[in-house]
Amino acid sequence: MGAPKLVGIVLLVVGVLLLFFGWQSSQAIGDQVTEAVTGRFTDATMWYFILGAAAVAAGAFLTFFKKP
Repeated sequence: MGAPKLVGIVLLVVGVLLLFFGWQSSQAIGDQVTEAVTGRFTDATMWYFILGAAAVAAGAFLTFFKKP
């Protein structure tokens, strides 16, 4: 297993964790109220989703599509 594949797996795990924390944050009472009033989630929750999706995409690319 090469270094890019290992980095890709780590990015996948970190990305999934960030997406999980973002989902947990979006289910909090304060975030639910903010979303109901403003129509969007808080900045912290959005950063969890954005960084998690970017890490999953980069990790998937490195793990499955990068040649060794």
